[in-house]
Amino acid sequence: MCSSLHLYESPHRVTAIALPVPPQQIVAGWGALRSAMYKSVPAEFSRDEWAYLMAFLDPENLSAPLLEAFGHPVDEGRASRLVRPRGVVAVWLPNNVTLLGPLTLILLTLTGNRLLLKGGSRSQDLTGAFLAFARQLAGGPLREYLHQQVCLEVFAHGDDRERRMIERADVRIVFGSEAAAAAIHGAAPPLRGAGFSFIDRQSQAWIEAGADSDDVLSNLIRVFAIYGQTGCTSPRRVVLLNGTRAKAEAMRSRMLELWPRVLRSRPPVHVASANTMASQWAAACGWDVAMAPDRHAVIGVGDLTLEAIDAPMFLAACPATVEEAVTSLPSNIQTIGHAFREPADPLWLRVAAGTTIKRMVPIARMHHFGPFWDGQDFWRQCFEEVEVQL
Repeated sequence: MCSSLHLYESPHRVTAIALPVPPQQIVAGWGALRSAMYKSVPAEFSRDEWAYLMAFLDPENLSAPLLEAFGHPVDEGRASRLVRPRGVVAVWLPNNVTLLGPLTLILLTLTGNRLLLKGGSRSQDLTGAFLAFARQLAGGPLREYLHQQVCLEVFAHGDDRERRMIERADVRIVFGSEAAAAAIHGAAPPLRGAGFSFIDRQSQAWIEAGADSDDVLSNLIRVFAIYGQTGCTSPRRVVLLNGTRAKAEAMRSRMLELWPRVLRSRPPVHVASANTMASQWAAACGWDVAMAPDRHAVIGVGDLTLEAIDAPMFLAACPATVEEAVTSLPSNIQTIGHAFREPADPLWLRVAAGTTIKRMVPIARMHHFGPFWDGQDFWRQCFEEVEVQL
């Protein structure tokens, strides 16, 4: 039997959540960990990644999923719904955007489930590094949870440990290729809970002509520079809506001016060298290319018909009408990071409704991860619901 029930009230009902400790104590534990994070940065993390994690651990941010799903915590009330953890949540962590691992871990600790994590075999293990840091320096119920209810291993696909992980899971969350997700979800009888596949995606930034302010372009530089094309939420293309070729070139020129103010560090030598080759490749394909200062990145101006350049730090800049931008969207589009002159214009809702995009957010929020992802409410599905009529 569960040791305690915690009541949450929304305008529609009172929900009892069966968890061993109040979720607010887990939220508070993560919030308190930020004091230790201010003092040191593990070698595996860049300062930008560490700063993002610290911001993510803000108690208000972590309380939001609970408030949106169940309402505000209350001391008493007559519950008409019981919610409880499904049991075991198994997560196959990503190989590309490794910061998604720690963020997923943090969110899932709020569900009270036992967590089995498979680390990406071809990526830097930020999740393992963060888990080790938190296990050492977190306190109270959070420390106990991380030691007793979280297991992270790294092994190859097809390993016996993966088979056992699949069989034990009540919820499966897979970051990876479509083939890998299909293999994992198809390797065992139907789930008792739910399965989620976060597969290969790509994103774009849409800037309406006249909305390309220095703040907007600075945010674009920041979100692109973190992962380049390797991140599913990072823009591979910036579309200047209802703009001209000349305006796209002017926007690119302004980005190059802003670049050293936004990014003060130099890129690694191998990145700078790769960008030199990418610029030559792009020029041969018809792009008008220019290199960011210190060879941080390559920005190519051209139209939507030009060949896409598959290079980590190549950003395409294309003028287009809204209709052309919609028509040219790839089938695996995920996020549109936007800078619209009138964001409240119903046009943008109609545009979103007529596409397969999963997110339309301000450019500065393109990398912001949450309990609802790729159109799927994965966090909420880590609970099962019991109808109660007493």
